[in-house]
Amino acid sequence: MSTAYADERGPGTGRRDAETTRAAIVKAARYLLARHAHADITLRAVAERAGVSPPLVLKYFGNKDALFSSVMNFEADVEVFLDAPLAELGAHMVRHVLTGQVERGADPILRIVFAPLHGEQGEILRSNFRSQVSGRLAERLTGEDAGLRAELAVSMLLGLGVMYGIARGPHVRAADIEEVVDRYAPAVQAQLASPSGARGRIE
Repeated sequence: MSTAYADERGPGTGRRDAETTRAAIVKAARYLLARHAHADITLRAVAERAGVSPPLVLKYFGNKDALFSSVMNFEADVEVFLDAPLAELGAHMVRHVLTGQVERGADPILRIVFAPLHGEQGEILRSNFRSQVSGRLAERLTGEDAGLRAELAVSMLLGLGVMYGIARGPHVRAADIEEVVDRYAPAVQAQLASPSGARGRIE
């Protein structure tokens, strides 16, 4: 009996729309990229994890390089990640990292931790991260040391993501998200404040 994959079923049998299917494929690729070297991941493995057929992956992305170019890009994630007024951004980012782990099993920035697994592709991941995450955050800040403060703030968020999602710290995972936000966000927010104590510009 042949396997009925998502997006290949008849009417009334739970057919996914294109956006949902693409999201499932990207989620599967991110999952595998966090656990295996880029060179070892096949499109068939991505398809099986996503619950679609391999030809459907090719339909949406064309080839493996195009798929992983999308996965190694932070642009779509960072729009939501930085979507808060500067005075509230520390709490927003901490909350976003934690809710991403709880609701999706991933957060928008933790992929960078696995860059050493991916050889030359890892450098693409690093470059995208620097420009699209810490670089974009630095643009929101004022002061000559905005780049340093942005990187320090992102470092704190990465540490939290690692403790929650990789080390799986039992106390952090058992705590209420808002309790962690209350405890952790002030340290992140302190890096976002301008050296003079004035608020940075809000965009």
